[in-house]
This record gives sequence, C-alpha cells and structure tokens, in this order.
Amino acid sequence: MAGPDVSDERCEALFASALQRSDALTAEAISDAISRAVQELGSGGCACRMAQEFGDHPEEASERMQWARRVISDLPGSPPSPPSGPSSPAAPSEPSPSAAPAAPAAPSAPNASRIRRAA
Repeated sequence: MAGPDVSDERCEALFASALQRSDALTAEAISDAISRAVQELGSGGCACRMAQEFGDHPEEASERMQWARRVISDLPGSPPSPPSGPSSPAAPSEPSPSAAPAAPAAPSAPNASRIRRAA
C-alpha cells in the first residue's frame, strides 16, 4: 500500500489549521496556515485532529474537509482532484503491475487435529 499523498497531507494540515473560509484565501495565507499547523502539530497530529473532529462533529468536519480539498485543488500547480461519489470510475478488475503479490496463507499446525482438550 502506498503512503499518503502529499495533497492529502496538505488537506489534513489545512483542515487542522486556524484558517477559516471567511479569511483572505491567498496562496501565501494558505501556505502559511499549512506550515504553521504542521509545525505546531506535526503531520500525524493534523491527521489526529481531523479524526477527532470527524468523531465529535461529523457534519461540520465533512464540510471543512470538502472546503480544504477545494482550496488545495485550486492552488496553482496542484494536481486536479480525482472525481468522487457515485460518478467515479469503477475500480480496475486486475491489480496494478506495481501491486505487491499477496502473502501466502499461514500453514496450519502440523498435528492440530490430534491436540486434546484437558477436561
């Protein structure tokens, strides 16, 4: 499994930042807010704050994450956001060539059928 996408980490940091929709959303202000959040919380702390908000206030957190994703995707040089929701393309039926092969099943105990339970 691949690590988190850089844009995902930026969205989490923006989500955890103090920046609000009503603030002046310049590229510099967004970059500063993301940097401050990562400096104060670390990238793992940003993800933890986001998770806590989704647990405590799921509707508001969902709206804030949608806002953060829009803001990040609108920044110059950001890759386009993948489509989401029911109109998303179906997942490929075959694993990608870069996917790691599945691990073999663990062997069963050699004499498992002969083990007796103590009465």
